[in-house]
Amino acid sequence: MSNNDILKKLRVALHLRNDQIVEILKLVDFKITTSELGAFFRSEDHPNFKPLGDQILRNFLNGLIIHMRGPL
Repeated sequence: MSNNDILKKLRVALHLRNDQIVEILKLVDFKITTSELGAFFRSEDHPNFKPLGDQILRNFLNGLIIHMRGPL
């Protein structure tokens, strides 16, 4: 399972929109636009598909922790 698949499944399971994911990433000072984020959700054969790197997934998960339980 790729990082793209993991992010897609988390987005569906948590009922998140792209703008909410951008806001979650901002919680850990990671800047990304909604158009850049949209490239991760495209199918692999689409010309604008981008593979999701470990750094972005790691930052999203760290931001999700802050989003769900609040800052320490």
